[in-house]
This record gives sequence, structure tokens and C-alpha cells, in this order.
Amino acid sequence: MSIDPWDTELPERLALLHQLSFDIEEGYDFEPYTRFLTAEDTAQWLQAWSGNPHATGAQFRVFGQDGTGGYAAFWMVLPQTPIEHQPIVFLGSEGESGVIARDLDDFLWLLAGGVGPREALDYPQVNATPNAAFQAFAYQHAHSREQSVFEVIDNAHLTYPGFTEELERLCHPE
Repeated sequence: MSIDPWDTELPERLALLHQLSFDIEEGYDFEPYTRFLTAEDTAQWLQAWSGNPHATGAQFRVFGQDGTGGYAAFWMVLPQTPIEHQPIVFLGSEGESGVIARDLDDFLWLLAGGVGPREALDYPQVNATPNAAFQAFAYQHAHSREQSVFEVIDNAHLTYPGFTEELERLCHPE
């Protein structure tokens, strides 16, 4: 299968973020990538994850994973919008999924609050202890006001309520 390639280069702020230490001891079950998954790798993963052999994965740019193999990705849902302004989703290895941040800025505040992508989906209240290194990064690099973990997650769900239905259509095409 041949898929049109896309740029695997991470946006500058995301590449800088990925240089920080994502320590499991500090609540981050997250392994950041130095590049996005390729188009081919994304398609193969999404076909296996969704059970849809025709899924291309064009709507996702995967930039990291948790220890179980779940992926954090930009959801490319806003036409003509830069990638840093696209929502961020988590797609778990057991089919769990959700929008966890409205954009990269919100994602920075999520991490600053001590919560990683998987934790934002499953149990943000368990380990929502602010992390000094990620807070400093967010203060320096986010273009939005500071937000709590719960504001980030609530705003993501309110802004993108149709994500689950979109995945259902992907997994069960007519």
C-alpha cells in the first residue's frame, strides 16, 4: 500500500517539550517521539486499532505513546489550521479514546499540572500534582493563559464533543 507521505518533523515547541524528562515516577507514562509516525506506520496502526482495513490515518499525527502502546496524536480536524492549533487525542491500546487538549498550548498546561496523555483520559485526579519543569516550560512556551488540568480536559470535551462518534464511523464504516 502506498500512502502520500507527510512531514514527520515535529513543530518546534513540541520538539523542545520532548527534550524534557517524562518520568513515570512523576506521573508521566509517556514516551515522546522525536518525529511523527510516518503515513505508512500511522495507517498500519489505525487499521489494526480500528479493524477498518481502509483507514488511512490521515486525520492523526502520532507524537508519542504510553507504556501499553496507546498513542497521543494531533487530530487533524480543523481544515487550513496549523498543527499546533489542532486538538490532541489519546487512543489507548484497548480501544479507549478521547480528546485530552484543545491544542498544543492546552497540552502544555496539562503536563504542567502533572498529568500525561493516558492519565488525562483515565484518571486525572489521581496524580494531578504540578510539575515544576513542565510548569516552567508552559509559562515560557504556551501562548494561552494558565489552566488547571480539569479546565484543560473539560474545555477539550466541550470543544470537541463529537470525537467518539467520529471514531465509531472510522471503526464501523457503512
